[in-house]
Amino acid sequence: MAYDKFTILKSTAVPLPIENVDTDQIIPARFLKATERKGFGDNLFRDWRCNNDDTPKKDFVLNNPIYSGKILVGGKNFGSGSSREHAAWAIYDYGFRAVVSSFFADIFKGNALNIGILPVTVSPEFLDKIFKAIEADPKAELEINLPEQTISILATGEKESFVINGYKKHNMTNGFDDIDYLQAMKDEIKTFAANSAY
Repeated sequence: MAYDKFTILKSTAVPLPIENVDTDQIIPARFLKATERKGFGDNLFRDWRCNNDDTPKKDFVLNNPIYSGKILVGGKNFGSGSSREHAAWAIYDYGFRAVVSSFFADIFKGNALNIGILPVTVSPEFLDKIFKAIEADPKAELEINLPEQTISILATGEKESFVINGYKKHNMTNGFDDIDYLQAMKDEIKTFAANSAY
């Protein structure tokens, strides 16, 4: 399933300065019955967002109207716990296109990249600067430049580089998942097969 191309994202951000956010907190297990990627955003951080009677918890950041944007900024060790793909699906379906943290669990990071969410790993120092910038101004914008592999705090001009696998970068900039990547190469594959001797 193809997704939106990712090149440069300039957006406000939603701060979630909590460490060790695991996949069960991102999308509780009771909401994993669906097999399509749609609808999971409604239950993103469900137990943190809602009371038992489904009323919103006023003190949770996603329920605070002063915060919005396509970038989620999380604490260290984001996406730990079980390997459920649904956690990435829920973040994408809610509307986020990038998650910033100083450390991601490997499986979550892979799941995010596979569906078009860019996990941006920054230093703890830069992460702290991002949180402080948002605290000072909830409308502060970040710019994530995938071709240049940089993230910037536009209000201060501070910038840091991030690392991404070349194959995943290619797919993100083209809006490809793994199947789309192979489909884009089908002529080359046919030529190779035709020229191969058995």
